[in-house]
Amino acid sequence: MKGELKELKFTVNGEAYELKVKPKTLLVDLLRKELKLTGTKQGCLTSACGACTVIIDGKAVKSCSILALQANGHEVTTIEGVADGDKLHPIQEAFIEHGAVECGFCTPGRVMSAKALLDENPTPTREEIREVMQSNLCADEGYVKYIEAVEIAAKKMQGGS
Repeated sequence: MKGELKELKFTVNGEAYELKVKPKTLLVDLLRKELKLTGTKQGCLTSACGACTVIIDGKAVKSCSILALQANGHEVTTIEGVADGDKLHPIQEAFIEHGAVECGFCTPGRVMSAKALLDENPTPTREEIREVMQSNLCADEGYVKYIEAVEIAAKKMQGGS
């Protein structure tokens, strides 16, 4: 039936949710409007810019490109779930300390892409980092700083300084 709500059960940032959603609801809209997790930015709505990147079951996903119902039964992490309370994640620390935040609009998506990369590959090459960071577009000119910040975060996460 047209307009029929569907059940969605998933976990976001460690918290279980059971919601009724319209079948055509995008995940980015659900996160921002229903769950009030506005750190996930809504940019292009064409999967090009990466501002809406979240992690689903360990993989970076552009949340404007999938329906909320596609997250049914899955674990979603948004930028709000990266820090441990008031303690920033090493990736967030490195972005701030290295000045890789520019205007900040694309930063949450970049952090999520970097986190997914480092969770899967704790010691990426500069080329692997560059490839992942290219999936997030930025109007500012700080691409080198993003790459360097991910390199610093990788070292921090491995116990280095």
